Amino acid sequence: MFYRILSKLFDYPNEGLISVLPEIRARMQHGAEFDPAERSAVAGLLDHMAAQPLIELQADYVKTFDLVPEHALYLTHHVFGDDKNRGPALIDLTEYYKGFGLELASNELPDYLPLILEFADGLEPDEARLFLCQWGKVLKQLADNLAAAQSAYAPLVRLVEQRSRLVRAAA
Repeated sequence: MFYRILSKLFDYPNEGLISVLPEIRARMQHGAEFDPAERSAVAGLLDHMAAQPLIELQADYVKTFDLVPEHALYLTHHVFGDDKNRGPALIDLTEYYKGFGLELASNELPDYLPLILEFADGLEPDEARLFLCQWGKVLKQLADNLAAAQSAYAPLVRLVEQRSRLVRAAA
């Protein structure tokens, strides 16, 4: 449920997302899958989202993720940009998903962070870590970029980056 919750929080904010924020908060506060530091990071974004009008959240989301390439939620973009080698990487990822029985809609790119998190949520914890570790450097750079821009989303990317480490730091 950890990755599924983060996936939902990375979605474009709409009335549906805002309406489930109390449920997300309750699950995060009582779910054993969150450690105290993770609870704090998620609570920060939930507080930010609850304090802003929806139109401002939407404008901030677009400004953050759609208008700044260094903040893109499409992870292969950070590796390849618009280079021709990005296509094969996307195909490989799509094939990887198919190996687990996941068929993507024709308009979905497989490197979209919310989709990656949804997929990771269906894996065993060690499998999820192994799957996410391939994105570790990209996640670190994305978290750094968002932190430099003082984005409320930076701590969530940092959580994913920390969970992607093959060896987790002792608490």
